[in-house]
Amino acid sequence: MRLSNLLILAAVVLANIAVWGYIYRPQEAVTAGGLLPGLSYSPYQRDQSPLTNPPTTEQIRRDLAIIAKEAGGIRTYTTGHNHGQIAALAREAGLRIMPGAWIGSDDARNKKEVGEVIEIARQNRNVSRVIVGNEALLRAEIEVPELIDYIRQVQLAASVRVSTAEPWHVWHKHPELVEAVDFIAVQLLPYWEGVPVEDGVADSLRRYAELRQLYPNKPIVITEVGWPSQGRKTGAAEASLVNQARFIREWVNVARAHRFDYYIIEAFDQPWKVGEEGIAGAYWGLFSADRQPKFPWNEPISELPNWPLWASIAAILGLIPAVIYLRARTQLRLPGRIAFAVVFQAAGTALTVSMLLPAIRYLGAGEIAAWAVLMGLQMLLFTAVAGDMVELIDVLWRKSKRRELETPAIASDAELPKVSIHVPCYNEPPEMLKATLDALAKLDYPNFEVLVIDNNTKDEAVWRPVEIHCQTLGERFRFFHLNPWPGFKAGALNFALKQTAPDAEVVAVIDSDYVVEPNWLRALVPHFQNPEVGLVQAPQDYSDQHENAFKKACYWEYAGFFKIGMVQRNDDNAIIQHGTMTMVRRAALDEAGGWAEWNITEDAELGLRLFQAGWQSVYDHRSYGRGVMPDSLDAYKKQRFRWAYGAVQIIKHHWRSLVIPGETKLTNAQRYHFISGWLPWFADALGLVFTVAAIFWTAMLIAFPKVLEFPSAAFVVPALSVFVFKVLRSLWLYWIRVPCSFAENLGAALGGLALGHMVAKAILIGIFTSGRPFLRTPKLENRPAWVQVVGQVREEAAILAGLMIAVATMILTNHFSQLEETLWLAMLCVLSLPYWAALVMSFINVAPYRAMLRMLPSSTPARTADQQAK
Repeated sequence: MRLSNLLILAAVVLANIAVWGYIYRPQEAVTAGGLLPGLSYSPYQRDQSPLTNPPTTEQIRRDLAIIAKEAGGIRTYTTGHNHGQIAALAREAGLRIMPGAWIGSDDARNKKEVGEVIEIARQNRNVSRVIVGNEALLRAEIEVPELIDYIRQVQLAASVRVSTAEPWHVWHKHPELVEAVDFIAVQLLPYWEGVPVEDGVADSLRRYAELRQLYPNKPIVITEVGWPSQGRKTGAAEASLVNQARFIREWVNVARAHRFDYYIIEAFDQPWKVGEEGIAGAYWGLFSADRQPKFPWNEPISELPNWPLWASIAAILGLIPAVIYLRARTQLRLPGRIAFAVVFQAAGTALTVSMLLPAIRYLGAGEIAAWAVLMGLQMLLFTAVAGDMVELIDVLWRKSKRRELETPAIASDAELPKVSIHVPCYNEPPEMLKATLDALAKLDYPNFEVLVIDNNTKDEAVWRPVEIHCQTLGERFRFFHLNPWPGFKAGALNFALKQTAPDAEVVAVIDSDYVVEPNWLRALVPHFQNPEVGLVQAPQDYSDQHENAFKKACYWEYAGFFKIGMVQRNDDNAIIQHGTMTMVRRAALDEAGGWAEWNITEDAELGLRLFQAGWQSVYDHRSYGRGVMPDSLDAYKKQRFRWAYGAVQIIKHHWRSLVIPGETKLTNAQRYHFISGWLPWFADALGLVFTVAAIFWTAMLIAFPKVLEFPSAAFVVPALSVFVFKVLRSLWLYWIRVPCSFAENLGAALGGLALGHMVAKAILIGIFTSGRPFLRTPKLENRPAWVQVVGQVREEAAILAGLMIAVATMILTNHFSQLEETLWLAMLCVLSLPYWAALVMSFINVAPYRAMLRMLPSSTPARTADQQAK
């Protein structure tokens, strides 16, 4: 590799690592130390919960040994699930304990808990206080008189001080409860009240002072105080490891100065609490669920202490494709090399940040499965967009084309080979086909024949005039009516191949609606003088783009492929053959075995087989003929369905040669172009799956807000960034390569977006089927215009309705205090754009068109649905 490329990669990698280092740099905070008065303790291990297997005695004993090094006492919440033995085990570890009886709406359980906590207090001398109920009034699961009754039962039966734990405002509200307890057990949790971490300690002190002022003669014990290391933002309160360490370290120092009696919540993270308290509920521990300390007491704190490892992973992920690309693209200017290295370092970082999720969060089996699916989708998305990035950089910063193919000089007409022109047709308007044949008759070429193959047209009034017209054009023109005949277009072309003149060396194919220029053959056939050339292709072009706004949008949408994609592919001898304005060397076509009748895109499939056999191709970007575009959005969509479905057929049939080097004579560049050229269609399919899942997930988020969370920004931000990139890239490339106005550029983008659902549907059907699916044309011509508008896009309209309901429901039910909520709303809006585009394109196509038809004479001929869908 060139030294300059190595220097670029080294500089970009170091810059990426520096960004990681800056983001996760250690944050200063006050130092703290010494033995803590107490910790809240729930003994559940990472894979345990109150609803599953309880912790074992040995697990509790190990936990208490860890706690004894940090605190002088513990507080528990229930006597069930083996918790009754904690007091005795705490005594062995030298810990005081304040056991709790869980009080809720179940009266039988309440009585059992109260009886058991009394026995625990009687039997263990390390018990000096008991808590009856934890936030039972806050949850509104019991009334104050009932709770006081349970408290008095313990006071009478055990010689210990008794209280119940509630937030500060509950104590304000119920002085009768204060009167009943031996001390006020208050929970001071500023995170849940939306207090920013820098004000958290001060807010806790203020709440404590208010209670002291309100009840000066009652002792106060702070039974919970702390901050979570992960979770959603609550008001101005952000859950993070740095904030947790900052709050607790500040609190310990302040509490020591005030001689507070308190319990930090809590000793160990409790993943099971996600279902009860949301994400933050799992992350209040000083230790992780794996019993590892989460932060030091006397050192700066980093949100990701092992960030160098993750930064290295990100750098490597971005480095691999950059090295491969820069080795292959030696003719790339400096800005292009820098841009590619930077973009792929960013992509590597995005993937790495997504990979971080299971490393810093407690994920269940279902969540891990969802994460794995999202990771797979993100990788496929980045892979698909990588081809777009390569194309953009090639267009902008490639120094010169590596493959310059000039038309060989022909000394005389006698050197020009004979060409057999094949015109397959089915149920086409006779006048349109006659115009096509008249243009062929005017070709400025000495030696050619024209074979018209009418395939399965039932109405003799349609095909007979064409046969008669061929007779009038002379012996060069031959007409064949096949009925019945298998194989669709490929079958007709294979029949034509058998009827081709023995001395014809080149086979050319055009569609029945194409009016060619007189110089078509003379300009392109000389390329076959090069014996390595097996395929010569000219672009598709159209003559009816000025008829209406719908066709203009379609015209410029088509143009992007022929003026950008095909030009770039030609540099690597990797063009996509399309079935009109194409020429194939007769020997190459015979060697390949003719046209594939199993594939509905027989043209692209043949082009791949020619490359597999080692033939060269030529693409001339100039227009030598023009046809007509689909008249309706429905036909436009069906055409793209056929192309996308056929691509899946090709991939399934030829996958070995596309992914395994050496299987055929395909070059690495050819394999790359064929795969990368179709990947965006697979991205559309993923987009459809994701859209349906997003609607369902939004409904679940609204129904179960505590249990489920919005997708991480690590997944949503890259997806939104890819969408923005693809839009800007398209606009940029069109501005550089396609001679259209900005309005026409936007129209092309609208047309492309409108096809997204149909392409996605074709890919998904293609993956799971092998036949040719039939798509029915909607019979809505006699309905009102608005019915026709929706009728052409009924599936898109249904999905759009689902997305808009999801958006509206989110707006009505969320406060958008979390970044993830805002990002998810943005994602739903972005996902809706292809469906809005389809609806708008249908309106442009149907409403004005129907209004125009009402002004035309009723005898105005209409093209057939078969012609429209070609």
